[in-house]
Amino acid sequence: MAEPTQTQQPHGDRPEERIPTVICDDLHIVYRVNGARTGRGSATAALSRILRRGSDERGVRRVHAVRGVSFVAYRGEAIGLIGSNGSGKSTLLRAIAGLLPAEKGRVYTDGQPSLLGVNAALMNDLTGERNVILGGLAMGMSREEIKERYQEIVDFSGINEKGDFISLPMRTYSSGMAARLRFSIAAAKNHDVLMIDEALATGDRKFQKRSEDRIRELRKEAGTVFLVSHNNKSIRDTCNRVLWLERGELRMDGPTDEVLKEYEKFTGK
Repeated sequence: MAEPTQTQQPHGDRPEERIPTVICDDLHIVYRVNGARTGRGSATAALSRILRRGSDERGVRRVHAVRGVSFVAYRGEAIGLIGSNGSGKSTLLRAIAGLLPAEKGRVYTDGQPSLLGVNAALMNDLTGERNVILGGLAMGMSREEIKERYQEIVDFSGINEKGDFISLPMRTYSSGMAARLRFSIAAAKNHDVLMIDEALATGDRKFQKRSEDRIRELRKEAGTVFLVSHNNKSIRDTCNRVLWLERGELRMDGPTDEVLKEYEKFTGK
């Protein structure tokens, strides 16, 4: 394996104490989009096109979403991912979670990465209570652990502050309520690597503060947290390191204040 580019080290740790949790080594992710017309047509012809895809990519558009990204993440870090829309942030998280194959390069992880919104998927026809149980089981928690933490999850989400919503089907929830419950389920478990995509953008400031506090607790409990957010204040309040992506390339990797200062000059905000 080629030595990954490493531009930022956690502060205050001796080298022998740093435990890597995620290594991206020259990672490239390419989407293939079929440029052919969709809609009605012969099923036989469609099957023929599918079978030809492996050897014939005519009419297929390649979207190079992540381009040669290399970094090492360490246990105890909270890492913000910033960049313009379409810069590859969410794609990078999905690749770390093992949901997207690498076109080139490798991702190495120590432990099980958890991408918020996948491991705690919610079902609209079930009540919030049932979703807490199923979401916990999906993350590997035992029924006993879920029972012990159930009230803490509900209280953390705040969805019962204006009524007994936890006993209602998820389809009656607003998108913000669903996002808060999803975060609360995921945050109830200690994770080797927890990846959060815009979760702190939902809810009022009180919930955002609870979320930021919980992320700091997860760091202290020896996990690694990745946070994608367009809210620079949340990044500043939560993360000790930032990766800045633009057009799929890693433009800067360093301490939060340094990277955000350059990013804000770049965006003019």
